[in-house]
Amino acid sequence: MTPTPLARGLALIGGGLALSFALAASAADTWPAKPITFVVPSSPGGGTDIYARLLAEGVGKQLKQTVVVENKPGASGNIGAAAAARATPDGYTFLVSATPAIAVNPYLYKNLPYDAEKDLVPVARGVDAPLVYVVPPGSRFKTLDDLLAAGKSEPGKLAFGSAGHGSPTFLGVKVMEEKTGAAFTHVPYKGMAPTMQDFLGGRLDFLQSDVASVLPHIKSGKAVPLAISSKSPLFPKVAVWTDKGLPDVPQSFSVMAPAGTPDAIVQKMSQTVVKAMQEPSVKQRLIDQGYLPVSDTPARFSQQLTAERAMWKSLIERNHITVE
Repeated sequence: MTPTPLARGLALIGGGLALSFALAASAADTWPAKPITFVVPSSPGGGTDIYARLLAEGVGKQLKQTVVVENKPGASGNIGAAAAARATPDGYTFLVSATPAIAVNPYLYKNLPYDAEKDLVPVARGVDAPLVYVVPPGSRFKTLDDLLAAGKSEPGKLAFGSAGHGSPTFLGVKVMEEKTGAAFTHVPYKGMAPTMQDFLGGRLDFLQSDVASVLPHIKSGKAVPLAISSKSPLFPKVAVWTDKGLPDVPQSFSVMAPAGTPDAIVQKMSQTVVKAMQEPSVKQRLIDQGYLPVSDTPARFSQQLTAERAMWKSLIERNHITVE
């Protein structure tokens, strides 16, 4: 029996799909055949950069291939995220980013040069980065409850700094204000370095910071931790504020790929990231920096990211927060 035109067409489509799957599988089998680039949307020396370089070392060891870290700072991570989103989706360029560029900025900026949901696909949430409230030594506040009580009884009197209007170090305090009724005065800076300088100079009453940024000052006694967002082996005696029903502020360092990257490569990189995070020497160095390694699949990471985006979108819209 002679095949009908429809049957021939379906056969061609089926053959084309089979060929596409075969090519994708073949690409994953031979990948990586050349160095991989991790685009970091922040300056060298910051938390994201520190994580990316440890990750590059671990991934390179797992894949037996060179992994290059390329810093593209600026515009709160938007420049680097856009560069990664525009990269050829062949499995040789990935974005290693903190939360803002992939979950917060889409709701703060009106004209982003990329679409975080459409132009980037989740690969792995590599580490959680707990946040910690710190005060100067000699502060009258000995617990987070003390600080929040003062924020309610003396609204606007206490000042805190952040890495910028719309940064997690600002939005995290905003979440706490909403939950507790406390009110503080926000002093925005261009990054955590100048924020920390003024804090150490005694010009700020407290900070909510990622652990990595403030850890050297806690060790030196120049910053005193009141509470942390999740249990850390670095601070076994510091109170965990989420244990008291206070809101979590999700902050992580994650790996994303340009949309269109073959799924087989996305899955393989995700598995490689998890293995790299669990390699004893890398894992310990991450923990020593204040990071908590996470074992995520792309699907679990995608679900987490969707929930975080909804949370940040709602917070930003409720408080009419904008960034020019």
